[in-house]
Amino acid sequence: MTPHPSATVVLLRDGASGLELLLLRRSAKLVFHGGAWVFPGGRIDPEDYAAGAEHDIAAASRNGAVREVQEETGLSVDPEGLIMISRWTTPERMPRRFSTWFYVTAAGEGRVEVDGGEIKAHRWMRPDDALAAQRRGEIELPPPTFVTIRVLSAFGRTDEALSSLREREPDIFFPRVQRVEGGACSLYEGDAGYADGDPARPGTRHRLWMLETGWRYERSS
Repeated sequence: MTPHPSATVVLLRDGASGLELLLLRRSAKLVFHGGAWVFPGGRIDPEDYAAGAEHDIAAASRNGAVREVQEETGLSVDPEGLIMISRWTTPERMPRRFSTWFYVTAAGEGRVEVDGGEIKAHRWMRPDDALAAQRRGEIELPPPTFVTIRVLSAFGRTDEALSSLREREPDIFFPRVQRVEGGACSLYEGDAGYADGDPARPGTRHRLWMLETGWRYERSS
């Protein structure tokens, strides 16, 4: 199945205790990650492609990202201010597959308003608080959301995060998920076990452990 192109945006702001990001809770009735907490985003629509640039998926992903933020949160963002930080493609054996551009930007002014339909609630959270809530079982985070929050937990303020992320090459993720004792291990490019799908292979690490005892993102420096 060919992945559907989509885009998502990590909105950042500085709260009283430092960097915060916006998470939205999807309706439990939705088939794809129903009930999970995610960043604003969704499929890239035909109208997101500019006239004469119908094959420019990169530009369309920015337009789609801006549109989805507006539709799901009521906030406006500048497509020129979006910083691409990663691209995630759903594993091949999954029934629903997406190829998603992940962007980050400052939230700017405005009040978040969700529709109460597909999106049931929103929360501004410090990255460490979101990860702690996931560990306690209070919120569900899809793997790409978890990894992205884990990366952002290294920053204390919005300007620091944007400055650093602007200088990085975006990460490209084609996960290869393997069952292991007590859960699963999602292998990413750069991991020693990625080529043959062997989590036990010694060497460099780039993976997400999704175990009953907790999740852990591991990446060799």
